[in-house]
Amino acid sequence: MPPFSATDEIRPTSAAHGPDPRRRGLMALLLVANASLYAVYMGAGSVLLPTQVEAIDPDHKVALLGLIGGISAVFATACNPVAGALSDRSGRRNPWVLGGALASLAGLAFLGSVRTALLVGIAWCLVQATMNVYQAAVTAIVPDRIAPDRRGTASALVGLALPVGGTLGVLIASRTAGRLATGYLTLGLVAAAAAVLLTALCRDVPREPNAEPVPSVPWRRRAALFLSALGSRDFRWAFIGRALMVLGYFSVVGYQLYILDDHITLPAGLRPAAAMAVLTPVSMAAMAVSTLVGGLLSDRWNRRKVFVGVSAALAGLVMAVPVVAPTWPGMLVFSALNGLAFGCFMAVDTAVVTLVLPRAEDAARDMGVLNIANAGPQIVAPFVASAVVTAFGGYTPLFLFGGALSLLGALAIWPIRGVR
Repeated sequence: MPPFSATDEIRPTSAAHGPDPRRRGLMALLLVANASLYAVYMGAGSVLLPTQVEAIDPDHKVALLGLIGGISAVFATACNPVAGALSDRSGRRNPWVLGGALASLAGLAFLGSVRTALLVGIAWCLVQATMNVYQAAVTAIVPDRIAPDRRGTASALVGLALPVGGTLGVLIASRTAGRLATGYLTLGLVAAAAAVLLTALCRDVPREPNAEPVPSVPWRRRAALFLSALGSRDFRWAFIGRALMVLGYFSVVGYQLYILDDHITLPAGLRPAAAMAVLTPVSMAAMAVSTLVGGLLSDRWNRRKVFVGVSAALAGLVMAVPVVAPTWPGMLVFSALNGLAFGCFMAVDTAVVTLVLPRAEDAARDMGVLNIANAGPQIVAPFVASAVVTAFGGYTPLFLFGGALSLLGALAIWPIRGVR
């Protein structure tokens, strides 16, 4: 049998379902649901987990955090597209939203109760797996229910989830860094409450399940079909650009607590966790502004690529600021500029992605594949970052590495032809 080609069975179709006028407040619910995701990712991943790892083994914290992050990447990247495909097949989103969030609550409660590196690794893998089930279903709601000509605005509003959720998560984590169990449990309750709110106020509209039973399909063909969206040229370049940008950003952000402790000269009396509680709102406020402005202007001008490319290039260039000025003022400037760049990128790039999906009927599955480029690098980043810091010594190479990845991500957007 010849190799399977995505174009054999997947053709571009009309856009996803238009908005249902009965669903007033859908955007607000999606904002809350996505914010809870980032509250967990940023609060637990950037503050609580590094604090927990340092308490277990302070001499090997960089390598240990990287190892835990690398192993958990397998679970995160596998669960997201699988959950998306199962959600497509079932024709419903809400059971996956609610189930993933409640399972994450249990995983976070378990994570806060363990005291060895092995159990921390196991617990973090469970959290990443279940949060990606939640994320896959929530992400699919935009192409399901938002009209294409409103994707930029919708993506901008949903994109506010990162600054809102990231700030909330880091503030919770910073205040509970000395009480890890409380911090993890609080973040889990935030995600569970958001899922309950979304599923209670935005009922599923049963969709026609698009995966009819196919008899005797070889596993290789099934795997090819599962990843067939990557056969679309535009989707593939969007995937590459997102992966590079996210990896560059989170390679630095994931180690920010250690950077503040070991690389930056902080003012007297300012501890790294407290510094995080200052830097994060600065970055997230800038991100909120650029998210809204970028999304709205990209709709008004019907231009997406220039916003994505310029913002990714800016993100790469500002990585040089902490190298030139490893000081507290330097970190404040870096956080503000990096927030501006990353916010605009994520808002407009999400609109680009929804516009290059090969088939609306497979939206959740294909967004799940795309989310490998979003969630996977976030989890792999500690592993990659630890390797860079260990191999080259110190955090200056890490900033340069992250900047190079962002610049490559800027270049990856230009080959996309289906979006202006």
